[in-house]
Amino acid sequence: MTTLVQLGGIPVAPARPVPQAGPMADGFGRRIEYLRISVTDKCNLRCVYCMPEEGLPWLRRDEILSYEEIAQVVRTMAGVGLRKVRITGGEPLVRRDLPALVRMIRAVPQIEDVSLSTNAVLLEEHADELRAAGVDRVNVSLDSLRPERIDAISRRTGSAEAIFRGLAAAERAGFAPIKVNCVVMRGRNDDEVADFAAITRERPWHVRFIEVMPTGDNLGVSADEFVSADEILENVGRIGDLQAVRGPAGNGPARYFAFPGAAGTVGVITPMSHNYCERCNRMRLTADGQLRPCLFGHVQTNLRDPLRRGEPLEPLIRHTLTIKPERHWLVQGTDTGSGGLRALSQVGG
Repeated sequence: MTTLVQLGGIPVAPARPVPQAGPMADGFGRRIEYLRISVTDKCNLRCVYCMPEEGLPWLRRDEILSYEEIAQVVRTMAGVGLRKVRITGGEPLVRRDLPALVRMIRAVPQIEDVSLSTNAVLLEEHADELRAAGVDRVNVSLDSLRPERIDAISRRTGSAEAIFRGLAAAERAGFAPIKVNCVVMRGRNDDEVADFAAITRERPWHVRFIEVMPTGDNLGVSADEFVSADEILENVGRIGDLQAVRGPAGNGPARYFAFPGAAGTVGVITPMSHNYCERCNRMRLTADGQLRPCLFGHVQTNLRDPLRRGEPLEPLIRHTLTIKPERHWLVQGTDTGSGGLRALSQVGG
C-alpha cells in the first residue's frame, strides 16, 4: 500500500517511478496521450460555478506562453506519445488569432485530433476559420435553454443570443461531433434536464450533464446546489428509456446513453459521485506554462521558464508524470481538494 503524506490536509503520494523512454505513462500505468491547453485565463462571461463576478487578477502578457512556445511544448510531448489536444481558456476565443495556433499544432505530424472548448459567445465570427485551420470538434457550454437564465448564470446580459448564434455557426461549419455541456445546479437549471435530453432525439448533439466541482469561489453553489448524475439520469429517464451506448469521438470521461433511434446522446460527467480517475489519460498546460498532472492536484511543473532559457523539456515532462496523483480529493462544498484553485478559469476546466 502506498504511504501518503499530507499537503494542505490532502493525502499526497510520493513520486512514483515512470518509464524514462517511449510513450508517456504515469506511475500508475496510465498512458498519457491527451493535453488540454489553456491559452488564456480571461473570459468574457462570469458563470456562477466558474469564477467570481468581479473577475480575477489576470496574468500579465509576458507571463503567458506565446503560440510558438505552446507549439514547442506540443512538439516535445508529441515525440513521447501525445496524440490529442484540446484548446481551452478561460474563454479561448478572447485571445487573438487563435487559428494561427491551431495551424501550428496541426503541423505536428503525431497530433491526430484537435478540439476546442468554448462558451460560443464569439464562435459565430470564428467558426469557419477555426474549422479550416484544423479544429475537428467543439464543446460548447450551455447551461440553460432559456435566454434569461443563461444571462443570469453567465452574469452577462445578451450572452444567450450570441451563444445560440455560435452553435448554429458550429453546425454550418461542419464541426462533428458537437458536444453541449450543461453544469446542473439545483434551483437554477435542474428542471431543464429533460428538455435538454429531448433535443438529442432530433438533433445530432451530444448533451453532457456535469456535476458541480468545488473551487474557492463557488463553495456556496457546490454546497447548496449540487445535483448528482444519478438524479439527473433518473429525471431524464421519465421521458423515455435510456440505453447505455458508446459515446462519440472524444477523450473525456463521460458515460453515454441514448433514447432508441435518437440522433444524439445524453452523457454524464461525474467527478463527485462516481470518481473516474483510474481512466485519466491527460495533463493540462496552463496559460502561464505550468504543466499540471491533475486538474485539482497540488502539484505542477514550470515549463515556461526552462523553455525560455532553451532547456530541454522532456525531463520535466517525465518528472511531472512521476507526481501525477492516483486521484483527486474533491469534497463537496469545501475547497479542501481543489488544489488551491479559486476558479476553474485559471486552468481551463
